[in-house]
Amino acid sequence: MLWSHMGLDATARRRWFGVLVLAAALLMLIAGETVLQRRLKEFGFLAYWMVCFGLTCLAILIAFLDVRALGQRTRREHHDLLESTLRNIRTDAQSKPKGKKD
Repeated sequence: MLWSHMGLDATARRRWFGVLVLAAALLMLIAGETVLQRRLKEFGFLAYWMVCFGLTCLAILIAFLDVRALGQRTRREHHDLLESTLRNIRTDAQSKPKGKKD
């Protein structure tokens, strides 16, 4: 895929995909309310708006997945920071001479 060659990480790929899907839904909304308003009839009308609705739902799903991934990354970074802080405290406590206070 093109994005894998551009060096984008999973977050950037997910966000770009979300932007593209949302832009497509927005363009469909604008076209459906202006240029295509009188041309869409019966099944074509239903199919067009179902695709637009599907793209909108997909954009919402991508946004929820991004929020979930961001929460997981934040929790992992918080855990790693806590672990490294405790490790530093333990190392400092072990390197101090016994009986000496700061």
